[in-house]
Amino acid sequence: MMRSLKILTALLSSAAILCSCSEKMQINESGASASGPSAKLIYTSENAVTGSLIVRLDIDAATSLNHGIATRSGNSEAPLTRSGIEDLDSVLENIDVVSITPLFRIEGKNAERAQKAGLDRWFVIRFSKDVNLDEAAMELASADEVSGVQFNKKMQKTGIYKAVRASAGSGMENFTKSSSAPFNDPMLGKQWHYINTGDRSIYSGIKAGADINCAAAWKLCTGDPRIIVAVVDNGVQWDHPDLAANMWKNEAELNGTQGKDDDGNGYIDDIYGYNFVTDGPLALSSGDEGSHGTHVAGTVAAVNNNGTGVCGVAGGSGNNDGVRIMSCQIFYNDDQRSGTSEVIAEAIIYAADNGASIIQCSFSYAGGAYTSDAVYSWNASAEKAAIDYFMSVSNNDAVDGGLAIFAAGNELRPVSAYPAAYKDYISVTAISCDFTPAYYTNHGPGSNIAAPGGDAYQSYLESDNSYSQILSTFNGGEYGYMQGTSMACPHVSGAAALGLSYALKLGKKYTRDQFTALLLTSVYGIDGYCTGEKPYYTDYGYPATLDLSQFKGTMGTGCIDAYQLLMNVRGTTCIPVETGKQEQIDIAQYIGDGNATFTISAVDISEEDKSALGISADPVIYSGKILLKCSKTGSGIIKVTLKAGTGNSSGMNGLPTAKEFALISRPFQTDNGGWL
Repeated sequence: MMRSLKILTALLSSAAILCSCSEKMQINESGASASGPSAKLIYTSENAVTGSLIVRLDIDAATSLNHGIATRSGNSEAPLTRSGIEDLDSVLENIDVVSITPLFRIEGKNAERAQKAGLDRWFVIRFSKDVNLDEAAMELASADEVSGVQFNKKMQKTGIYKAVRASAGSGMENFTKSSSAPFNDPMLGKQWHYINTGDRSIYSGIKAGADINCAAAWKLCTGDPRIIVAVVDNGVQWDHPDLAANMWKNEAELNGTQGKDDDGNGYIDDIYGYNFVTDGPLALSSGDEGSHGTHVAGTVAAVNNNGTGVCGVAGGSGNNDGVRIMSCQIFYNDDQRSGTSEVIAEAIIYAADNGASIIQCSFSYAGGAYTSDAVYSWNASAEKAAIDYFMSVSNNDAVDGGLAIFAAGNELRPVSAYPAAYKDYISVTAISCDFTPAYYTNHGPGSNIAAPGGDAYQSYLESDNSYSQILSTFNGGEYGYMQGTSMACPHVSGAAALGLSYALKLGKKYTRDQFTALLLTSVYGIDGYCTGEKPYYTDYGYPATLDLSQFKGTMGTGCIDAYQLLMNVRGTTCIPVETGKQEQIDIAQYIGDGNATFTISAVDISEEDKSALGISADPVIYSGKILLKCSKTGSGIIKVTLKAGTGNSSGMNGLPTAKEFALISRPFQTDNGGWL
């Protein structure tokens, strides 16, 4: 439903553009139209960095300026302050410009592609912080050579900071993991978000199955090093014992000369990624909140089956076969450039040009900054140009473009935050360990899919612990809990990486739209849990109750199910069954148009899958249906032998054929179409 809303918004946006092109008007953040120099403004000065603006020049001016920069760079270390274009230079002089630099480093093998996308037209103009930002923007916008002036906005991380370290002696060593878990990582037992067995030591109201179904998925695929996920966030601890083996490595820089751009990509010593805030090597942010990027990275691809710490969704099997994490650092302590438009845009271009297939983005504009796709797309920001470029680039053989996955935001607003809400990106909402929406999650228009994000108050109010949050890696080689749509988002990024890995394994390739459709329909419904109330505390520390009915039909298609995604990649139909209920499965519903004629002659299921599903008696064929009962949440494959055509007493028989189906057992089905 949410995807349909995005498509409808896109159509309305297109209509608006067609209607207004002749007037050359721009839509500002408030949704109002503007003309003249103000029509060139992108964003407003609210929450923007002083002393800098991002400009987009016309083709001729950009070509001239880039030529000047190229010919100057070898002769002088002094920054360029003028363009060589008389009219534009008079404006630059008026605002006392101290430097002009290209926003993107258009170098190496991808230069032609970047130029074709118009990335060489973007520049950062720096000037005294004493200059009024709005006046400087209007001055620049008045120049004919300037086609856009963007305020250098700051974004925010989408974690709710109840960050708690899981330190030695906290009982972590006594955690027990599910018998269905295939790996030996000691903390996997408290990663309910992967495999939820209903362990009430986490929270008394926990419900088995409120997870992303990793146990079944990992039997099919655990990752592939050819899939690179760019974590656009705080810097990731590259040498964390549970991440190091799965970090992307720039081999030329790793084995090259320190202080030299060994691979010619425009960046020096970018071994595991780059710190775009300080324009240098990765650096860890201070405080537990500085672990945000490391925590997110661990959810995507902490190393599995290494006898250490936690697991990652696509972290491999312990045989150096996990997906790779590229750290694109856009946040660093209180640095003025931290989280700004310029560093985000540059980081995303870097991800595209250095091999990433997914950008994992747990950040957003402040709530309410944008209210429609029309406003967001009309503003045509540098970040959007960078994301569009990323999505146009194919960096693996499984999909023809990049996937942009964003957190929906944590303001409890009835709309997704931007950029997540934009029609071409994937917006992730958050659920708790009992299937209910998390108390903080944004939802509604622009929201596409849900994933576990944790709910601190469930376990905290009951047992004064953090177990109902999301457990992952922390800076300092440690582990800890966080919650937020920031934590939900990497579950979807990890599942997407797992799906692409499985597609590589099977030799399948998709368009970006095809794979996105697979991802968004590989879900289970949660609307049945959007009823009643749940307690929580406001940001000011006051107790409150949350009306869950507001979330019904607004959380996206449902909660991501990694096993369903792999089954969809494989081409195997998934059949939902209700845990603890005697089911009568009409296989005809899942073949052709639902009206095929055949006879079921046999149903086979392995002992392993019977155990996983809690099937104590063999399935029975009765009146053309399959009767079975699953006493556990879980997943497994049934192989159904069918006879096409009819037989007779003379020995003529139908043609036997076998088809596999995936059974997925959960507590109950819901009514939002989440079973797909």
